[in-house]
Amino acid sequence: MSLASAQKKGFGAILWDYLTTVDHKKIGVMYIAAGAFFFILGGIESLVIRVQLMVPENDFVSAGLYNEMITMHGTTMIFFAAMPILLGFMNVAVPLQIGARDVAFPFLNALGFWLFLFGGILLNLSWIFGAPDAGWTAYPPLSTQSPGHGTDFYVMALQLSGAGTLMGGINFIVTIVTMRAPGMTYMRMPLFSWTTFVTSILILFAFPAFTVALFLLMFDRMFDSAFFDIALGGNAVIWQHLFWIFAHPEVYILILPAFGIFSEIFSVFSKKRLFGYTSMVFATFLIAFLGFMVWAHHMFTVGLGSVANAIFAVGTMAIAVPTGIKIFNWLATMWGGSIRISTAMLWALAFIPSFTIGGMTGVMLGAATADYQYHDTYFVVAHFHYVLVGGVVFGIMAGLHYWWPLMFRRVLNETLGKLAFWLFFIGFHLTFFIQHFLGLMGMPRRYWVFLEDQGLDLGNLVSTIGAFFMAAGAIVFVINIIYTAVKGEKAPQDPWNGRTLEWAVPSPTPFYNFKQLPLVRGLDPLWIEKMEGNGKLTAAEPLNDIHMPNGSIIPFVMTVGFFIASLGFIYQYEYPIAYLALYGGMAIGIGGMIVRSLKDDHGYYVRKEELEGEVE
Repeated sequence: MSLASAQKKGFGAILWDYLTTVDHKKIGVMYIAAGAFFFILGGIESLVIRVQLMVPENDFVSAGLYNEMITMHGTTMIFFAAMPILLGFMNVAVPLQIGARDVAFPFLNALGFWLFLFGGILLNLSWIFGAPDAGWTAYPPLSTQSPGHGTDFYVMALQLSGAGTLMGGINFIVTIVTMRAPGMTYMRMPLFSWTTFVTSILILFAFPAFTVALFLLMFDRMFDSAFFDIALGGNAVIWQHLFWIFAHPEVYILILPAFGIFSEIFSVFSKKRLFGYTSMVFATFLIAFLGFMVWAHHMFTVGLGSVANAIFAVGTMAIAVPTGIKIFNWLATMWGGSIRISTAMLWALAFIPSFTIGGMTGVMLGAATADYQYHDTYFVVAHFHYVLVGGVVFGIMAGLHYWWPLMFRRVLNETLGKLAFWLFFIGFHLTFFIQHFLGLMGMPRRYWVFLEDQGLDLGNLVSTIGAFFMAAGAIVFVINIIYTAVKGEKAPQDPWNGRTLEWAVPSPTPFYNFKQLPLVRGLDPLWIEKMEGNGKLTAAEPLNDIHMPNGSIIPFVMTVGFFIASLGFIYQYEYPIAYLALYGGMAIGIGGMIVRSLKDDHGYYVRKEELEGEVE
């Protein structure tokens, strides 16, 4: 649906369009919008944490509420802010980059989005009924003994959203393997498509471990089993293994798409082909492979023994090698290039030193003996945020500025963009750099208050001031979005002089993406056409009817059913009506599955005559 036709429709029609859509571009925008909403929630939670730690012995929030804040902040930012925004970029860009008309399973794509969204809503409903308070890692016995239903909300919300993410991973693997345009060999794919492919493989192998862990925790809490109860023969350390077998690859599930975004941006804004393309692809795979080999470096102080600690320490340090390959290739891409400092490029440039600091402290933490000093201090908090903010959030901000014209046909205001960047960048380093030293001085993480005269006062004050700088940067970015929507001029089809296929589609992008699938003649296919012709893609097929999938309300209905069932599951022993919610919700969800299975939905065709009548 074009923007003009959307404006002619009423609000109800537009709402129905989005509730039933299976178009990857619309789903991508919905992922980004929902992720941005949860990002704001997580940011507010982080500000509450920093205000509480601004001065010694503060009583801004209670100890219990503080525990809920740190749990919800970590869980929200990782599962419901960073991941969905990156999945949104994948949805918007990858089918276009590989010359496909949609993802392989459009219905599953829509279902994955709604499962994520309702998982996030379920988690945040816990603020009304009692939020989880066992940390985002939910270690037993704290999580198994936590009173109330907060941890139950955590378990059920992550089960819902995790199922959606797993569907997304499978979908992108199949899409990239089977739906590349003619001539788009694997070694001609853009780096962002490559990192999406590798990330999807990580999702496929990492999430099942977390799913198992959540089921075991659910059984312990809701059915009095004893998987993690030491007194009854259980083992609390098993949770740590299952959690980190998932959660360490999760870091790479987040950072690899950001690496892909930076690869696109460095190449476009340096007007050069990406340096060392082949080595970048293999480095991506090596990072993903090693990411599964090092989970126990989070457990050096558990007591696994010196041999295990040594093996995981060596594996941890080995990850620095492929990461270093990427850093030097990005620098070499810029070397001798015609560099244009746009806002997207500023975020990309800032990423290199910021992420390098995070990588360096990661190697320090990877030294098992030294980790006994660093473990559970603010040094770990600083390292973690240098990787996830200096890497992932910088990548998200760069990607938003880069692909905004593709999604909304507007270019974000550069002046406001650069102001937001400098506020956020300065605030980021003020907030987290000082935390390395707070940690080395002995400040433990997750503590509610710290005492006077411990040398921690100034560092915490500076850190809190930095957090408000970051908040100011985020507010300026929101103002930029509003200003661009109201005052911004329409963007040209290819505002950055791009190199990949997503910048070759008409403006606004039709729902079928390409009238004729493009013929890809090399790496950076659009750039090749620009150098050798007029920038128009070479068609790989004659103009013909295009088969497209029908929209469907079933993914939304199924998800509502499972959402209701999750609430029933949490309260099944306390309220008789909860059983009605549990069984009724499951009936709705499973009924939707049955309807989908039995209904012949062959989609529809956009006729050749309609395509001939359109003007690009």
